[in-house]
Amino acid sequence: MPDSPNRPPRLILASSSPYRRELLERLRIPFEVVVPAIDETPLAGETPEVTALRLAEAKARAAAASLGAGEAVLVIGSDQVATYDGLQIGKPGTHGKALAQLQAMRGREVLFHSALCLFDSRSGTAQSVGVITRVLFRNLPDAALEAYLHAETPYDVAGSAKSEGLGIALLDAIHSDDPTALVGLPLIALSRMLLAAGYPLLGAQ
Repeated sequence: MPDSPNRPPRLILASSSPYRRELLERLRIPFEVVVPAIDETPLAGETPEVTALRLAEAKARAAAASLGAGEAVLVIGSDQVATYDGLQIGKPGTHGKALAQLQAMRGREVLFHSALCLFDSRSGTAQSVGVITRVLFRNLPDAALEAYLHAETPYDVAGSAKSEGLGIALLDAIHSDDPTALVGLPLIALSRMLLAAGYPLLGAQ
């Protein structure tokens, strides 16, 4: 059955991340979650910014493709790559790797490259943007880092520091145009994209 011309398209979040889901819930709009199946391995010679943008769009398009043709959907894809001194930082997965990350980053500036893509199935086009957040880590002793890791167990986030939680105590400063970008979904940029796509973000518009 074709979509009503007056009905907004379904909104899909192409992510398995509970943090991105919680962020999107702030906008108080209905959405569904579809977990895309893509290879997230960076390509040889690819910059962090390009990696994040490519993966954000790949997630959005893969999720849209899994829904089948003929339905109007807007699909949100997002990806984040963290770097310091040109080195890429991934999700630690274990306590030992998380501790090593925090030890390496203390007293340093870390760049979080957050990419966002909004794919519109109606036109087959995508809006994409990258947001850089500069984070300065405090120079803390190992005992403090261990205490933090045991308290928050942030083993599923790049850089091992949840700024929306106790991880804020690890940081000296955060510089960004979008405070939600660091958590993984830049809501200021997303709001702009949704409005440009004609989505009634704040009611009838």
